[in-house]
Amino acid sequence: MATSSLHRLSSQINRIPSILTRSSATTTAAAKVADRIVKLSAIDPDGQKREIVGLSGHTLLKALTNNGLIDPASHRLEEIDACSAECEVNIAQEWLEKLPPRSYDEEYVLKRNSRARVLNKHSRLGCQVVLTKDLQGMVVAVPEPKPWDIPFPFSWASFEFISAVLIQLRLVFSFDC
Repeated sequence: MATSSLHRLSSQINRIPSILTRSSATTTAAAKVADRIVKLSAIDPDGQKREIVGLSGHTLLKALTNNGLIDPASHRLEEIDACSAECEVNIAQEWLEKLPPRSYDEEYVLKRNSRARVLNKHSRLGCQVVLTKDLQGMVVAVPEPKPWDIPFPFSWASFEFISAVLIQLRLVFSFDC
């Protein structure tokens, strides 16, 4: 009996260093995340200034979606090839020099799909701006979403109405070949 108690006690002592090691690893990981935090100011479409938080190495789009300023469903991919500028933002003048210049692809997407009729130097795609600690305090403005980005409340009545219209159109435009 004394031997089994001694064995249990020694196994518990052997586990204590691993518990301490794990808790310090957790503290170290938490400190690393805290070191990556980038605080930004975002002006929403209503003109309200909001403080948002992102992580260095992540995109501005991710910070804006995580803080509820851009609907994540409106920009499903963070690839420039499939982008149609739903994540377009305007960067304050004093922060433009701290960002790398727009890539050819970003420029092309903005010229074709910008919310503004004339592309201005403040326009950037949130999916192409990678946050760094140098951007701490950056001010961005989020324009109003495009009409097709605004979620449409679904109801069966609207579905039935659209179905009826489509059936009528099919009857009107049916051709015999």
